[in-house]
Amino acid sequence: MKKDIKFSTRMASKDREDIKELAKRSGMSMSDYVTACCLGKQVVVVDGLKEVLKELKSIGRNLNQLVTLAHMGRVTVVNLDSVRQAFSELCATVRLILERKRW
Repeated sequence: MKKDIKFSTRMASKDREDIKELAKRSGMSMSDYVTACCLGKQVVVVDGLKEVLKELKSIGRNLNQLVTLAHMGRVTVVNLDSVRQAFSELCATVRLILERKRW
């Protein structure tokens, strides 16, 4: 949605810093964070998700490289044991995050 209105408010500098930190933790801009909170929308922060996503992207890149090599005929047999192991560890990490219910 286009932001076409400027809205200002007064608050204590400590409150502003707290809001800034909460917005940062949620991966949102201060404007988006404050708007979501004021409109009663739920802001979800999943602890540990950033690291999981980084690992998942890495696995995806590795798989894409292998697929590209296979299509080029440069690879015919691939041992995916390490990829399978990394993916299993990621799944276990996601399960732990969900069990903590810190989101």
